[in-house]
Amino acid sequence: MFLLGLLGRQLRRWQVYNRTVSELSELDDRSLADINVRRSEIRSVAREASLHVA
Repeated sequence: MFLLGLLGRQLRRWQVYNRTVSELSELDDRSLADINVRRSEIRSVAREASLHVA
């Protein structure tokens, strides 16, 4: 059971990472600047977001 729980959490993290990258990538540079994110930081921001998945 522990392994299934771990796999489930990793899957949710992967989904959050991919969704975050996709959504931030769709924003224009001005919108990214409004939320204080540079285009080069998108993957880093997504990685950080995925770490907060329970």
